[in-house]
Amino acid sequence: MIFNKELIYRKMNYSNGTIRKIGLFILSLWILFICIILITINIPVYFGKDWIFVGMSTLIKGNIIPLSCFVLIITGCFSFCDFNHIAKGSRNISQEIIEIQSVECENLSFLTTYIFPLVCFNFDKIRYILVFLILLVVIGFIFIRTSLFYANPTLAILGFRIYRSTLKTRQENDNHNVILISRDKLKKNDHVQYIELDSSIYFAFKKKNNE
Repeated sequence: MIFNKELIYRKMNYSNGTIRKIGLFILSLWILFICIILITINIPVYFGKDWIFVGMSTLIKGNIIPLSCFVLIITGCFSFCDFNHIAKGSRNISQEIIEIQSVECENLSFLTTYIFPLVCFNFDKIRYILVFLILLVVIGFIFIRTSLFYANPTLAILGFRIYRSTLKTRQENDNHNVILISRDKLKKNDHVQYIELDSSIYFAFKKKNNE
């Protein structure tokens, strides 16, 4: 059987890209998971001398939701490590920024639109938990399908900036409109090197004068 190497390579890239987007979606919900843990955690506390340990199984059964959120937070940590690993990859040649606009307000929109309403769910009832999970899956599908992983409030907290910009290419009248995610503060006429995260979404690095 003859395998199409190029097709296999594309499928692997697509799979890796999808997994990375799922990880970044989980990372974007860190604030939600922390809030849910604070709301739902159930640890019995008794300060009398005749205290006894209720048992690990009882603790686990009474804290399934916060434990699940904790696991998702750890998953987000792995996603962030992977995101940082991307930054160590090979960069494209530098291009000049000819137009740039900060779009960090989209992080606030993500918080108010998705995270705050989900915190208000009643996690004591199964039907509400099921609705919560359905909404989370739908939001995640939209997040991944539309490549909205750049609107990530957790990345903003961790020091990343988001810009909508136009890069000058070597071909005239063929400038490239992209989303730049960067730790650097970028402005017009800066030169940036970048690593492609997705179509028209780049991890950007400001080029220093001595580079």
